[in-house]
Amino acid sequence: MIGHALWYSSRATGLVSLLLLSATVVLGALNTGRLFSRSWPRFAVAAVHRNLSLISLVFLTVHVATAVIDPYAGIGWLDAIVPFGSVYRPLWLGLGAVAGDLFLAILATSLLRQRLGARLWRLVHWASYLCWPVALLHGLGTGTTDRHTVWVIALDVGCVLVVAGAIAWRLLSVHPDTTARRGGRVTS
Repeated sequence: MIGHALWYSSRATGLVSLLLLSATVVLGALNTGRLFSRSWPRFAVAAVHRNLSLISLVFLTVHVATAVIDPYAGIGWLDAIVPFGSVYRPLWLGLGAVAGDLFLAILATSLLRQRLGARLWRLVHWASYLCWPVALLHGLGTGTTDRHTVWVIALDVGCVLVVAGAIAWRLLSVHPDTTARRGGRVTS
């Protein structure tokens, strides 16, 4: 009975982690693209982005803990940190470890941003664009029971579309501040 609860908890927190991570990536892309309004100033978008990242960490921690505590797959604590060493689905679990490690690096450097400097922080923060698809692939590969469920497929496709749309908008957005930071000339 407890095994089923751990299994369901791990699956549920994994899916919630994907949703939260997707929302975090979307808000990060929108914020760096300088999307804001009177009702959503940039500092508010940045605050929600930061807080969603921290909430994502909580759900990711529960996801990993329930997967490790559940005896079914025999996943160890080290498997959650060191990629591709697990006896249970080493590729897919390894991708989860890679995504988790990247996520922790991104969060740690964000908490230390004032001490690291903007250039190093930005370099590590670019790993967000790698962390998200790796986490998605981890879920698709390990979620054998769920990946054929209509609502999980819809959730995955929805996350892909929203994240892709936000990143496309970010790449195509032109703002005088962005142009100036890239060394371009600002014309008014």
